[in-house]
Amino acid sequence: MTASTAPTLPEWARAALPLQVTHALEEDIGSGDITAELIPADAEAQARVITREPMVLAGQAWVDEVFAQLGGGVVLDWAAQDGDAVDAGATLFTLRGRTRTILTGERSALNFLQTLSAVATTARHYADRVAHTKVTLLDTRKTLPGLRTAQKYAVTCGGCANHRIGLYDAFLLKENHIAAHGSITAAVAQARALYPQRWVEVEVENFAELDEALAAGCDVIMLDNFDHDALRQAVAKVNGKVKLEASGGIEDDTLVAVAETGVDYISIGALTKHVRAIDLSLRLL
Repeated sequence: MTASTAPTLPEWARAALPLQVTHALEEDIGSGDITAELIPADAEAQARVITREPMVLAGQAWVDEVFAQLGGGVVLDWAAQDGDAVDAGATLFTLRGRTRTILTGERSALNFLQTLSAVATTARHYADRVAHTKVTLLDTRKTLPGLRTAQKYAVTCGGCANHRIGLYDAFLLKENHIAAHGSITAAVAQARALYPQRWVEVEVENFAELDEALAAGCDVIMLDNFDHDALRQAVAKVNGKVKLEASGGIEDDTLVAVAETGVDYISIGALTKHVRAIDLSLRLL
């Protein structure tokens, strides 16, 4: 296991967490866990959760909340922390308490952990590949409905960063917004007038739009589907006046080449939407 500093769980993730867990438990348990009723109510057990593959851990707080909401006095002892790289076969945590509670909470807890750890593991892979550059990798809003805050937290566990959380905390003026408003210049001016403290980003598809966005005074310019030569030209042209973000179908095989063009940010939907759940197992001892 390789330890790292666990990221702080931000307030926007902490606030959404209890309801996310409540919905997961309601979905799974419904009117009651009839299989758990086969076990004596006062029976107690110990268990451990292992990973069958290498991973980066994320989701401790969601697992803790599952067993907190179920009650039953289940005690968890974590052997790794969010952000840690864990080897295949390693124990992630142990549990002790009522057997019924452990088995009832097992699937919901592991669903959160396998999904969030998958995001963190994917993010770490991408972050490691561009560690030799200055680029910051950003997530997107392409997340599982109802689990955005959880997945965005997991992205930070893997060493990448968050773009805007939703439609409320920053402007992202894309092609349709600009078309509806008339021009980049007019859209940026209106955004500044409505919410002067909000970050304003403009998506551009060519150098004429890049010039207009630069003149309009936005904070970030998103270069949508620019090829590598065009990205390098844009970096030279802007020369640090605003931040530049590359976007559009960037995958593992093109990531390094894009990062080496000198852009400040790369946004990657794959961090949250192309993940494969980590193979975890809970075993009674």
